[in-house]
Amino acid sequence: MRLSDFALAGLAATRALVHALPDEDAKPLQSILTRSGKHGKRPNIVFVMTDDQDLHLDSLKYLPKIKKHLIDQGTYYSRHYCTIAICCPSRVSLLTGKAAHNTNVTDVVVPYGGYPKFISQGLNDNYLPLWLQEAGYSTHYVGKLMNGHNTTNYNNPYPAGWDQNSFLLDPYTYQYLSPAFQLNREKPVVYAGEYLSDLLAERAYGFLDDAVAGKKPFFLGVAPIAPHGNGKGGAFTEPIPDPRYAGLFKDAVSPRTPNFNPDQASGASWLLTLPQQNATNVAYNDHFYRQRLRSLQSVDEMVEQLVHRLDKHGVLDNTYIVYTSDNGYHIGNHRMQPGKTCGYEEDINVPFVIRGPGVARGLTTSIVSSHTDIAPTFLKMAQRPPRPEFDGLAIPYLPQDLHRAKKDRFEHVNVEFWGTGGVEGVYSGPSQPNNTYKAVRVAGDKYNVYYSVWCTNEHELYDLHADRYQMHNLLAGSGWKRRQLFGRPLAQVVARLDAVLLVLKSCMADVCVQPWKYLQPGAGVADLQAALQPRFDTFYARQQAKAKVEFSRCALGYLLDAEGPQFNLTQLMTREDGSRWEDWV
Repeated sequence: MRLSDFALAGLAATRALVHALPDEDAKPLQSILTRSGKHGKRPNIVFVMTDDQDLHLDSLKYLPKIKKHLIDQGTYYSRHYCTIAICCPSRVSLLTGKAAHNTNVTDVVVPYGGYPKFISQGLNDNYLPLWLQEAGYSTHYVGKLMNGHNTTNYNNPYPAGWDQNSFLLDPYTYQYLSPAFQLNREKPVVYAGEYLSDLLAERAYGFLDDAVAGKKPFFLGVAPIAPHGNGKGGAFTEPIPDPRYAGLFKDAVSPRTPNFNPDQASGASWLLTLPQQNATNVAYNDHFYRQRLRSLQSVDEMVEQLVHRLDKHGVLDNTYIVYTSDNGYHIGNHRMQPGKTCGYEEDINVPFVIRGPGVARGLTTSIVSSHTDIAPTFLKMAQRPPRPEFDGLAIPYLPQDLHRAKKDRFEHVNVEFWGTGGVEGVYSGPSQPNNTYKAVRVAGDKYNVYYSVWCTNEHELYDLHADRYQMHNLLAGSGWKRRQLFGRPLAQVVARLDAVLLVLKSCMADVCVQPWKYLQPGAGVADLQAALQPRFDTFYARQQAKAKVEFSRCALGYLLDAEGPQFNLTQLMTREDGSRWEDWV
């Protein structure tokens, strides 16, 4: 069963022991640092979150203003991940600092997700803007909050914690030429024939001016829908760019990586049934790709204007600017039509940049971080302690913290999904069934792996050092137990990964941050490398015999009777005769 609230309180006491672990290859491009503050005033925070923006399809290469003002002037995180690759659950995790299995918002629509689920779980009373207000910040938000927030339930209740808001509302959220905005406590207004990104930018500039005019430090969230597809009711075609950008990137095509529309099917579950795309299909998807790049040009321009306005107001040096996307995106990878919802790198590894006081300029770091770490990071920026219920840990953004993180930051990301696989574009067809899975992404100095268990109880394991594009499932075929990885029998590696995934799939609070500590208490194990020591083979063999990750069926939401065995801290630490796990070694 899941840890009780009593256990959660105890676990919170250990959080102060944890810092944060980048790879050794993080290299500064410049040694210049921004100033660390202005007159001792607490810093402002501007948060820009795009919708469905990819990292692995090279979208950042087409955004020169973001490169100039954010990447070149801040720290870029190459291993930042969402923990669930779909809009609403990812946004809720980001705003609460909790994994989706703890928010229980696991879909974009009811009964398992959407704004009504956010409300019913009590999250509207305990999330980021309220904490920032308690910390003395004024709070402002423009754009998409989450799916299911619509023209009929926008005031039932209003989203709490915002001093100013201009929310995009369903069913108009993804209609680039007819958006609906709802300002503060006013009724929604549909702006037929007006371009969404332009309206959103003007509201963001106005809120920024108002925020600066106030006497408090401020948080401004800006959430454009680009480069999400255009449409409504779950059917989406390519996004619509501003006419100014309609002719750009005529020769751009979705990157022809080894996993792009391969000759042989790859992956697991429904992916193995996908046909290879024909030339007409590929040509349309390339058009879809170009439209995404064009739609992002409005975001690129808006970011530059926000930076200029902060500078004009004299507050740029005392403002953190954080840029990311709610989830990633694939086009053609593993033969898939445009979409997200999978656990592969294209869908979970997303852009993430921080610029601000004391942040190193032009630095690229490969430390591991995720969306559950963002709320703790904002509270740290606001000079407030983390909350005990956080499943994540503040992302190090100052040079001294990044240096310390080389020694003690975690190397894993918990990845999860429930329901069906979303598909977009004119060749989309129906949503793909059996897309529920649990996965763990582990990126250390000497290994770089992805391990997943699908609700069909199919298993995947990829060594991304040797197989960057996740084309060769090491667990495919009947002979995998005879193979080796990292100098150990593959079965022993799988036993470790499965055990830590068993912990992560239902973890809470510090257990999510330090799963090895709770899996092997007292053993001094903090990462996969330590766990792979041969002296622990008997322990993991016994653990596998007791419980491993599996499903009883493919459920559409987080239903415990479908989830299989759950990590139980007490049962794992002791045997029936009362002896400790150390006696097994």
